[in-house]
Amino acid sequence: MSLTRIHNFSISLDGFATGEPQSAEAPFGHAGQRLHRWMMATRYWDAAGGSAGVDDAFAERHTPGIGAEIMGANKFGPPGWHDNPEWTGWWGPNPPFHTPVFVLTHHARPSLAMEGGNVFHFLEATPVEALATAREAADGQDVRIGGGPTVVRDFLAAGLVDHMHLVVVPIVLGRGVRLWDGLEAVEEAFDVESVSSPSGVTHLTFTRKAT
Repeated sequence: MSLTRIHNFSISLDGFATGEPQSAEAPFGHAGQRLHRWMMATRYWDAAGGSAGVDDAFAERHTPGIGAEIMGANKFGPPGWHDNPEWTGWWGPNPPFHTPVFVLTHHARPSLAMEGGNVFHFLEATPVEALATAREAADGQDVRIGGGPTVVRDFLAAGLVDHMHLVVVPIVLGRGVRLWDGLEAVEEAFDVESVSSPSGVTHLTFTRKAT
């Protein structure tokens, strides 16, 4: 059975994974890029000028073994993208996924094929249903839950996550969308390890306990 994985998912000290309000000009709201600067400084992100080290070692685990991705509607686009037939995501003609991507949305839309093996499928489905569909498309490889925080929270609540790499960034956002709401004691289902980085972030890995 393939695994369900989350990688490079950043939250603030007060648990927010994105700021507000989201718009086409501000995908992460008032948070800007502050949650992701640690990754943007790595060799994984910037092959020419990025650094090696612990952050890079975690960041580069994002891609190997992934055969499909599931994301929420707010990761694919800003509020109102459903009404714009020209909207094809934030990432240009060749998005960074290079797999089938399943966007969870209440608005049906034909599948969208782009460069680099990227195909976006738009589903109205429960986490269980979406995961079954993505696993079939992944053809034996793992499925990545790409976010945003509402989708990650839903998959954690449903007990469907096998591995999660969470990055705690030392900033306080104060508002936005929190990850942990409604997930009391979720950590009891996982073995949790912590690694501190010289960049100031803390990498937490959650690995589901054997049953």
